[in-house]
Amino acid sequence: MRLLLIGLVTCGFLGVVPECPAAEPVRVIFDTDVGNDVDDALALGLLHALESRGHCKLLGVTITKNDPLAVEYVDAVNTFYGRPDIPVGSGREAVRTEPSKFLPLAETRDDGQLRYPHDLREPQALESKQLLRKLLAAEPDGSVVVVQVGFFSNLAGLLDTPADNLSPLTGKELIQKKVRLLSVMAGAFQTIEFNNHYCEYNVIKDIPAAQKLAQEWPTPIIWSGFEIGIAAPYPAVSIERDFGYVTHHPLSESYQLYLPTPHERPTWDLTSVLYAVLPDRGFFGTSPAGRTKVEADGFTRFTPDGKGPHRFLTMNAIQEARVREAFQQLCSEPPQR
Repeated sequence: MRLLLIGLVTCGFLGVVPECPAAEPVRVIFDTDVGNDVDDALALGLLHALESRGHCKLLGVTITKNDPLAVEYVDAVNTFYGRPDIPVGSGREAVRTEPSKFLPLAETRDDGQLRYPHDLREPQALESKQLLRKLLAAEPDGSVVVVQVGFFSNLAGLLDTPADNLSPLTGKELIQKKVRLLSVMAGAFQTIEFNNHYCEYNVIKDIPAAQKLAQEWPTPIIWSGFEIGIAAPYPAVSIERDFGYVTHHPLSESYQLYLPTPHERPTWDLTSVLYAVLPDRGFFGTSPAGRTKVEADGFTRFTPDGKGPHRFLTMNAIQEARVREAFQQLCSEPPQR
């Protein structure tokens, strides 16, 4: 009996129980500015681990970084995890940002062969808003959870898309019919280093898009603010020790190229993934209902409103430890073959 209780406590701590997956995997679209920070790459690996455990189904990945290598990198990671056919949307219409430190892994070769095989090239990929429409149109009503961990450009643009051959619905109508939740990493809802007016990166890179989404998105939104990810840095020891089951691993190599250990990178984007897929495991608390307004300088101002469609994540010290352990265990989990 004691061993059984220990096992149950351990499963509860990790929040993931491989032999007892949810009855219906969460259908996820992942919208990312992969390449700007390494937490996007870790979040993609986290989604694959959660899918392997039966908790979610990754329908597609849409990109908000204007870099041709972003499509190839995502396809290479998907291929590494044994899912080479997951569709990837191009960020060719996105705002331009600095070159990535780790996206060139998609082109790295050893003895003339790609280190991370993949077959999708950027010109072959649909533009992200087109792919979003295609993916949503194919899914059951009210079934999709969208996880946005990059700029707001794709989803704000989706709102304004007209009916087309993919769906007779406008973008806003399609979202309202198919999406049940948007889990977004953006903003700040607590004081950051004595600054109570912190303007977060994902918002300020496209403020008009962020304002539009916050005002017009027709489903509930859960915001994971800057303060959540920074409170749960990824353990450096995991990067150094847990990925050695293969000679080359895209997550650990990306991490070391971005900023080498012993640096422990905050897990901003991973928090939005974890909540989206496992919202009932107690990893996070949530604020009362309200509305988030994006101000002219990019500050996210939350106003309580019992009928509001928005909440933001909270996290106490015990939850911080649980979240870090879950990330370490899941991101380093070997892919299914």
